[in-house]
Amino acid sequence: MAKEIAGQIKLQIKGGAANPSPPVGPALGSKGINIMDFCKQFNARTQNKAGKVLPVVISYYADKSFDFIVKTSPVPVQLLEAAKIKGGSGEPNRKKVASVTSAMRMVAGTARSMGITVKGQFPENV
Repeated sequence: MAKEIAGQIKLQIKGGAANPSPPVGPALGSKGINIMDFCKQFNARTQNKAGKVLPVVISYYADKSFDFIVKTSPVPVQLLEAAKIKGGSGEPNRKKVASVTSAMRMVAGTARSMGITVKGQFPENV
């Protein structure tokens, strides 16, 4: 029989660096979830991605147990890592993605707004 899901919590935490301080402690503590148990499990799972910002979705159940899914780093974090720079300009691109080509252009635009030079051309028929 499946457990009854009481809710979900979405956080962004650096890999291998979860600890009871904000934002983790208050978010989990207010739901009655064992904070140290989560931190130990998260740090064990993400030790190979130490320092990277990782989105995590925590599903917690009525019996105070939990499961979590670690997702891929956001595009700006990956761009900063690939370009080996510390920060960008901070101006968001608010255009909607309508196709693969427009998504590629949006990522390139994010890179340009962060001061990263984008080389190459976009495919014609994508």
